[in-house]
Parts: sequence; C-alpha cells; structure tokens
Amino acid sequence: MLSNHETFFALDRFAVVGRSQVKPFPLLSYRRLKALGKTVHAIDPSTDRIDGDPAYPDLAALPGPVEGLIIETPKAEVHDWVSAAAALGIRDVWVHQRHETPEALAVAETHGINLRTGSCAVMYLDPGVSVHGLHKLIMKLTGRY
Repeated sequence: MLSNHETFFALDRFAVVGRSQVKPFPLLSYRRLKALGKTVHAIDPSTDRIDGDPAYPDLAALPGPVEGLIIETPKAEVHDWVSAAAALGIRDVWVHQRHETPEALAVAETHGINLRTGSCAVMYLDPGVSVHGLHKLIMKLTGRY
C-alpha cells in the first residue's frame, strides 16, 4: 500500500514553486516530474524562464489547472502559497521539509488540503543512488516513508 507521500506522485498535473532570486529553483523535482511524463509548470516570481521553459509569477497565471503543488520557497512565503492553492481549489500540496509553518498548516486544515510535510519530494522522485536515495533508505528503515 502506498503512503500518503507516494500517492502525491500519482497525480498528472503539477506546479513547482521556487524563488531563484533567493535560493536555487528546485530543478530536481521539476525535471524528474517532467521525465515521468507529468505536466509540470514552473512558478518563480523572480524570473520568466526556468530550465528553458516559461516560468509563471503565481498560480493564477498558469495556462491550466494543476492537481499538485510543490512549494520549495523560503519558509516565510509558504503560508501565502498554501493560501493561494486553497483559493484555486488545489487539494494536494507538498511543502519542502522543515518549511511548514503553523499558519500554513491551519490554512490546509481549514480548506481540506492534503498537505505533505516532513520530507523532500526528490526522495520520492529520484530512483538512483544519491543523497536522496540514502535519505529514502533511512526513512524506510525508520518507518517514516
């Protein structure tokens, strides 16, 4: 049986949010979702292109609806992105490990958002031998995968 975190990647249409002006855009998540054949949009208010693809300033600017949202922004922005997801009816959101806030958790609970927290999305997306693979092994061994 798949864990709640694993079911996130059964979705087909995603947006990945980053702010490359502050920290590198989450290219590993973005590229891996694309490699899996998913529809993926980059959201980055600080640039208009990510990895050669259009980058959108916010969720409302996307060319179509998404089912899943991965948020890898500075922690101070997470509440606003979860709120924006709630406003658009996005019910599956992933917040990068240790970036969730009490305010973001409250918004998710109020709006029925399945908010995945506590781990890195790449751990679930990277099938190879890497730091993420080691993280995956540790999480499986400790029953937190």
